[in-house]
Amino acid sequence: MAAARKKIGFIGSGAIASYIGAFLAKDGHDVTLIDGWPEQIDKIKSDGISVTGPHDPFTQTVRALHINEAQSLAPGDEFDIGFVAMKAYDTRWAGAFIDRFVKPGGYVVASQNCWTDGALAESVGEGRAVGMIMSGISVAVWEPGMVERGATKTGRELGHDVFRAGEHDGSITTRTEELAEIMSVVDGSFATDNLFGERWTKLCQNASGNPVQAMTLQGGIDVVSTARGRQITIMLLHECARVGLAAGFKLANIRGVSAEKWADADQGDVYEELDNMLVPSGSGGVNWKSSMAQDTTKGRRSETEFMNGFVAETGRNAGVSTPVTDAIIEVMAAIDAKQLEPSPDNIELTLRKAGL
Repeated sequence: MAAARKKIGFIGSGAIASYIGAFLAKDGHDVTLIDGWPEQIDKIKSDGISVTGPHDPFTQTVRALHINEAQSLAPGDEFDIGFVAMKAYDTRWAGAFIDRFVKPGGYVVASQNCWTDGALAESVGEGRAVGMIMSGISVAVWEPGMVERGATKTGRELGHDVFRAGEHDGSITTRTEELAEIMSVVDGSFATDNLFGERWTKLCQNASGNPVQAMTLQGGIDVVSTARGRQITIMLLHECARVGLAAGFKLANIRGVSAEKWADADQGDVYEELDNMLVPSGSGGVNWKSSMAQDTTKGRRSETEFMNGFVAETGRNAGVSTPVTDAIIEVMAAIDAKQLEPSPDNIELTLRKAGL
């Protein structure tokens, strides 16, 4: 049975909010995007959202509000569901902001990269917070009002469920099943009983790709086209998998490979197998740049401290060393501070800092 049509509010109008919001509005939901990005909101107001990707292109009208215009919304009686679609470092204020307009029986969704569930729960209350992992989806807004998904096939066509909705206590509930059903119009989805294991799995994917692309301004295929690019990718995944397993998380496969194998990547035969796996096949594919690379290109602050920084902190607590992660945090901090320019040379710099 199709989910009932909902009133849905997004704090944020960037790539993921625009992409999801356009699909949900097209499906009949009453969608509102709220943001402090004036050019984006003005463009959506005048022309709607232009959506392209591994599907038929479409343009969708969506209600868009400048953040100061949210004062026109009815507190506590506007949305059934609120989505936080901002950078990790904006989670607390953004969660509190959208929560003001969500009905008493509603909930607020952390639809972001990094480890934002705890921050959102602190902001809106754990009973109001729902997590949603988005696995294997890359979207970008390079021009206001135009959102593009970088893929040749949808996750559903590849047999992959992109969206995983979960409760903090690991239970499957009516609302997580409802959220999964709502998201199914965008791509494959399900309600998970393993929110934090899924979140850590996605963190491994992000922590091994996003900062490498950000510090080089290369696409994913460019990075793994060189031996040192593959090495930094493998070792970041190795550290993140080791930390996640040591911390007790139930991890799903990462890039189609078990977390246990990534955790053993410092063994020669395992490393060689993973290195061969990452060599580009030459059969095409999308040389996509991560959201963090998009931020660096636009001169915005990265989420490295909330992504790789969280891996390093959890590793210290679990007694697992993370030398490559520590080095990439240092290099990205210099880039964020405008003390270092993005360049492919930063892969070598990072590996040498890590002693490799």
